[in-house]
Amino acid sequence: MATQVAVLDDYQDISRRYGDWAQLPPGTELTVFTDHLDSHDALVERLRPFEVVCAMRERTPFPRELLSRLPNLRLLVTTGNRNPAIDMEAARSLGITVSGTGSLTAPTVELTWALILALVRRIPQENEAVHSGGWQHTVAGDLHGSTLGVIGLGRLGARVAAIGAAFGMRVLAWSHNLTDERAAEHGATRVDKDELLRQCDIATIHLKLSDRTRDLIGARELELLGPDGYLVNTSRGPIVNEAALVSALRAGTIAGAGIDVYDTEPLPKDHPLRTAPNTVLTPHTGYGTHTNYHLYHGETVEAVAGFLNGTPVRVLN
Repeated sequence: MATQVAVLDDYQDISRRYGDWAQLPPGTELTVFTDHLDSHDALVERLRPFEVVCAMRERTPFPRELLSRLPNLRLLVTTGNRNPAIDMEAARSLGITVSGTGSLTAPTVELTWALILALVRRIPQENEAVHSGGWQHTVAGDLHGSTLGVIGLGRLGARVAAIGAAFGMRVLAWSHNLTDERAAEHGATRVDKDELLRQCDIATIHLKLSDRTRDLIGARELELLGPDGYLVNTSRGPIVNEAALVSALRAGTIAGAGIDVYDTEPLPKDHPLRTAPNTVLTPHTGYGTHTNYHLYHGETVEAVAGFLNGTPVRVLN
């Protein structure tokens, strides 16, 4: 009997382009789903026949309740080397192997700076004006001499900080466990969170989502950022309270926001962020580059092939 393999949430229908699925053993049948399902009942109905499921990042969560209803599932592959949306212990106890792939940090760092530059230099507004026959409608801000606040000075945050310094910016940093020494190693000054928000012109978030980072930035923090401050989030949506962010943007109590991640993805068509002023919004594409997709889908195929040949690779659970 053929082994049934599913690829989930392939919105752009690109997994077959970037992965060499012909490497899989003869008799393997691949099905690619380009839509997204939220309902567990609908997911169970869809995934019941599949022994292998390939998940794109955290688009579809796999809690115990869902995994326990998929008795045929033997391998779950996630793009990236961690996925908090998968209950790893439940998968292990149910006999489901979870494998991952490599992931590059550079694409998200680059998008962070694309959002910062678009906001400060008013690129979307001027682009639209030029296309519609206008000329010079705004006055841009400056990066040189301004202050960058990096919230989370890990692998991504450190690279963002280095680029800020290269622009001639003063760099401040904060995270729960950050030390003065770690900050200084990356050309930053450690301050507490409130002081960072008070002093910075641009606050950019580079933290993992956890119980202590959920709603880390709410109405009080946005008020500290102030009417001249920009917020950029390329990490995870729930780190910022979306309702508070929309209110601040509409009231003009912050200068603007560059957002790549949201509480609900895909972002609902009637979501208020879509009409909020002074925003640059991207559809969670921080990781979405040719190189990263080759890595994701190439190593997904490698993980499936290895498991089916009896030699699982990059096992996470």
